[in-house]
Parts: sequence; C-alpha cells; structure tokens
Amino acid sequence: MRILIAAVAVAMLAGCVSPGELESKAPSISASTGKDPKRYALCVFPRWQDARSDVTMSETEYGYRLIAASSNMTDELLSIRKTAKGSEVKLYQRLAWGPGWGRGDMEKAVKSCL
Repeated sequence: MRILIAAVAVAMLAGCVSPGELESKAPSISASTGKDPKRYALCVFPRWQDARSDVTMSETEYGYRLIAASSNMTDELLSIRKTAKGSEVKLYQRLAWGPGWGRGDMEKAVKSCL
C-alpha cells in the first residue's frame, strides 16, 4: 500500500510545471510598454480574471507577476519588469500552441494593455 501511495505521489509531481520552468523557455509574447509595471499589471489583471478565475498577481523585486494555474501546473505566466522607459512584458505559456480555457482573451489582454 505504501508503495502505491508513493508511486501516485511521484506521478502527480511529474506533471507539475512551476513558474520557473516556464520562464526557462522562450516567451510566447515579448513586448515593451511605456506604462510602469503597476499600471500595466492593473490593466491586465482584471481582464485575466474575467477569462479565468484562478489568476493571481504578486509584486516582485523588479515589477509584477501574473499566474494562471490549474492542477499543480502553471498554464500562463506574465512577467512585467520595470525598465528605464516603462516596462518589459513577457508572456510564457505551458502549451502555447494548444487551445486553453480563456487563452485567447488572456493573450488579447496582454496586447491591448500595451
């Protein structure tokens, strides 16, 4: 029984995708904006929440990070970093080529808030 529980736990962890793992790959969208990180994040965040209810926003050392995650997997990550002229914006997606719940609306929000 213990072996079965351990095997299930390992299998569940194997499917996890952390924000750090997403950021190690090339972004789906990379852009810049004249808006400061907070102003840009406050534009995108409510639109992402309308598309998906599992979105979180957190302040980082260099700006903001928005994450949409489900079932121990980070599906979408938006990194917003302060630059001298505003912000650098990078959208990372677990399966950029695959359809996802709210994905089109989330990409649209990233672009329209620039």
